[in-house]
Order: sequence, then structure tokens, then C-alpha cells
Amino acid sequence: MVAFGKKLKDRQIQEWLGYYINYKLMKKKVKQYANQSQAVTLDRRYVLKDFSRMLDNQIETIVLFLLEQQGVLASRISELNEKKDSLQEQPDISKINELREAYRAVGRDLLKLLYFVEINAIGLRKILKKFDKRFGYKFTDYYVKTRANHPYSQLQQVFKHVGLGAVVGAISRNLADLQDRQGSYLSIYDQPALPLQDPVVDSMQAAVDRLSHSTNFLNFLAQHALIMQEELPSPVEEEVDDQKYHFMSLLLNLANTFLYMVNTYIIVPTADDYSMSLGAAATVCGIVIGAMAVAQIFSSVYFSAWSNRSYFRPLVFSSIILFIGNTMYALAYDLKSIPVLLIGRLCCGFGSARAVNRRYISDCVPLRLRMQASAGFVSASALGMACGPALAGLLQTNFKIYKLTFNQDTLPGWLMAFAWLIYLVWLWISFKEPAREAEVNNVPQESNADALEKGVVEPLLLKSPENQQDEDEEDGDESEEASKESHQPVNSIAAAYRLLTPSVKVCSTLSSLLLFV
Repeated sequence: MVAFGKKLKDRQIQEWLGYYINYKLMKKKVKQYANQSQAVTLDRRYVLKDFSRMLDNQIETIVLFLLEQQGVLASRISELNEKKDSLQEQPDISKINELREAYRAVGRDLLKLLYFVEINAIGLRKILKKFDKRFGYKFTDYYVKTRANHPYSQLQQVFKHVGLGAVVGAISRNLADLQDRQGSYLSIYDQPALPLQDPVVDSMQAAVDRLSHSTNFLNFLAQHALIMQEELPSPVEEEVDDQKYHFMSLLLNLANTFLYMVNTYIIVPTADDYSMSLGAAATVCGIVIGAMAVAQIFSSVYFSAWSNRSYFRPLVFSSIILFIGNTMYALAYDLKSIPVLLIGRLCCGFGSARAVNRRYISDCVPLRLRMQASAGFVSASALGMACGPALAGLLQTNFKIYKLTFNQDTLPGWLMAFAWLIYLVWLWISFKEPAREAEVNNVPQESNADALEKGVVEPLLLKSPENQQDEDEEDGDESEEASKESHQPVNSIAAAYRLLTPSVKVCSTLSSLLLFV
């Protein structure tokens, strides 16, 4: 995987090289602070002040260049507006077309500027993260709080892209005015629900949306869910995503995530009592709790491979296995059998479809909604972890139906078995299998919009013939970048283990130790 410093260097526009954030210099400075702190005791205030000053200088260089380029674009738009006004008195189709292309040329240059701001914003975020990681100062909080709302703050220009929206609006409005509106006297402000159909405007809006999402809370949650896409999408990819997307199917995946996390933690409050009632030691509850996480390591492998062919069938299989596993967990009480109890929990782990849930969001949700969907995945997991033990506390009853016992130990199993049965019916009725790649590839691979996007993005994606990483790049940079392979199915136990949430990894490790003992 190419480190961020290398990517930043490759994506820079050659004529703007002196105005990007000097990520390599900043990283060396962080390394220098770290080496000095090991040799001698550095004054924390000196480090914060010195690094803040360097960041301020870097941001000032970026912002001044940004303002200069905005002024150039504004001047060009002003000149084009004068030509447009003269054409309204004496319309000329050929000159109108030339003027429209001139506005689009300004839009393409603005798109380069938007990518310039986006790359610098990412570089700034990463160097702040690297500083925090090295020193544990929470420097990011200090720096952003002191600069974000200050009246002379230049940080707002980078993160809030002040002024760029006005340039986007000016280009969009003038292109709309020049478009053949078939006798209509309405402007884009009168019909905001009807977007202008122009590839340049679409590209600019997509770039602005990415820039707007780069610092919001949903993006933070999505990064922790590890469902991110670094590469800039093309219009064809967006069309493919729209064909795959189905809201109810996404909701079913989030519901699967929620129910599975409830299933994992609902037995925690009563596992020790359940184990002792079957004649086992109280410490066996650790094995009971961790067995599900251990089995999940293996289930992640085959579910990930299965998702190459289908999303629906793995979810159906998962629901059936979880129904069986929870039923066995509940029946173990009347059967007086610890093995049945453990097999039931292992079955629940083998029914973990979290790899399918993650991949569905990554592959089938359009980029403009992927942040929200990823945040929903994290929120559903957290909510399930909280609701599981809470539900167990409500199941304080004891009665029998025929020979089946329903008490605080067995009710979690019966409740989850019933929940998975209801989910299976809902899944069977509402889930829509997305189109596979072979079907979607019928979309034309080259269009005017695609050629336009390619022409605009290409200068930012220039690749150097060098394959080795920058000598100063560290492993930390690589872990921060989402690789293209993140959307591929896992093919090893180690890869499957990385899919697990930290809490599940802890349970898995503890249970493995207990089994070894």
C-alpha cells in the first residue's frame, strides 16, 4: 500500500507545487520532537507553540493561494458575464455555445481548486493525528478549538471552504441561463428541485460534497467502521451504485448487525448462573461468552467469500443458524447439558454475517450515502451491545410450558430465536439482491461526462515510476489509508480477525485463553 506522503506527492498539480501542505517537513518535525523528548525533557508549551506556529504558516500559504485563485476565477466569470449580457441583446447560437464552453472551462479549473483544498485538508488532519499519536497531547482538540471560531482564523478557509460555494453557484447559474430552457423564464432559484443537467456542475457538486463531509461526525464514525473509499468516483461508478442500492436491503443489514450484537451480549448477565445450574464452574461462563466470538473468526472467512456471489443467501443462512443456535442454548437447561449449551453458542458465532453487512455497505450503497450508512453500522453495533444486557435484566421470570423451562437463563435464548425467526421472514419478503458486476457492466464505460471527469482528475492522479515508499514514511501512515483491497473478500483467518470489532476481539482472546487453561 502506498503511504499517504507518496500519494500526496503524486496527486499534486505541478504548477501549484509550492502551495501544498509540506507533509514531509511536518512529519520530520514530529519525528524530531519525539527523538528530542527521549534524549532530554522538552517543555510541552514550547512544543505546542513551535508546532502551532509551523502549522499556521502552512495553512496561511494554502489560504493565500486559495484566495488568489478564487480571485482569478471570479475575474474570469465577471468577464464572461459581460459577454453574456451583450449576447442577450443580439443572440448568436455559435457564440452562446462558445460562452457555455468558457464557463465550463472555469468550472474545470474550479474543480482542480476544490481537489487542492481537499488534499490539503486531509494532509492537515493526518499530521494532527500523527502528532497526537506520538505525544498523546490531544493537540488536535487544542488547535482546532483555538482556531476554528477565531475572527482571524484561516483554518475556516480550509475546512469550511468559504467563498468556493459562491463561485460554484455563479458558474451553475450562468450555465443554467445559457441552457435552452424551451421558453421558460424561471431561474435555478425558482426551481431548486430540478438540478441543472451538466457534467461540469455535477462534478463540482460532488467535489463540494466530499469536502463538506471531510470533517463531520458521520465521517469520523465511518472511519472507525473501516468502511471507507479513498478513490474519487467517476459518474459511471455513481450510476452503478444507484442501480445496486435498495434502502430496505440496507435496513435489513443494519438490523442484522443490531440483532447479532444483542445476541452476543444478552447472555452476559446470566451466563455464570446458567453454567452453575448445569453443574459447571462459574468460570465456564467465560467460555460460553467467548465461544461465539471464536466461531465468528471462521464465519467471517466463508461469509466473505460467499458474498462474492450473493448477499441474500448468506443472510438467510445466517438467520437459520442463529435460530438453531439460540434454540439449542435455551434447550440446554432442560437437557442438563453443557455441551449443548456450548454448541449453541458456537452455532451463533458461525452465523455471524457482519462481513456481509460491511461489504454490502461498501459495495452497494452510493458514495453520497456511504458515510451515513457506515455511521449507521457503528451505531447499530453500539446500540446492540447496550441493549443486550439491558434486555437480560428484564427477563426475570420463571414458568414452564409442557417440559420447556422459561426463566432468566433460558429466556435470552428463546427471545433471540424468536427475533431471528421474525427477521428471517422479513428478510425473505423485503430483501432485494443487488445486480452483480457482470450485469452492471452493460453500462457504457465511456461517456462525455466520464471523459470530462477523467480529464479533470487525471492531473491529480499522476503516478511516479518509483514503487518504493518515501524513506521517511512509517507504518502508521499505511494503516490510515484505506486500500483498494478493502472491498475484497477475506481469504485467511488473519484477514477475518481484522474484521472484528475491538470488543469482540477481547472476548475472543479471553475465551481462547480459558479454553487453553
